[in-house]
Amino acid sequence: MTKYTLIIEKDNDGWLVSEVVGLPGCHTQAKSVDELLKRTKEAIMAYLQTEDSPEISEEFVGVQQIEV
Repeated sequence: MTKYTLIIEKDNDGWLVSEVVGLPGCHTQAKSVDELLKRTKEAIMAYLQTEDSPEISEEFVGVQQIEV
């Protein structure tokens, strides 16, 4: 099994949106965290089965917020 890092945000309509770090374009949405994690696992499996998926980046540096 491989571990992946997720970025989870809430959109303006209240949906939770996950983006998988290192897998460009791999994202999904749901109304609850449990459903989001289930759908994210499905999205990752589908992404990895795609023949023409981009190269996977394995170096996650971090998430930072700045105030301007």
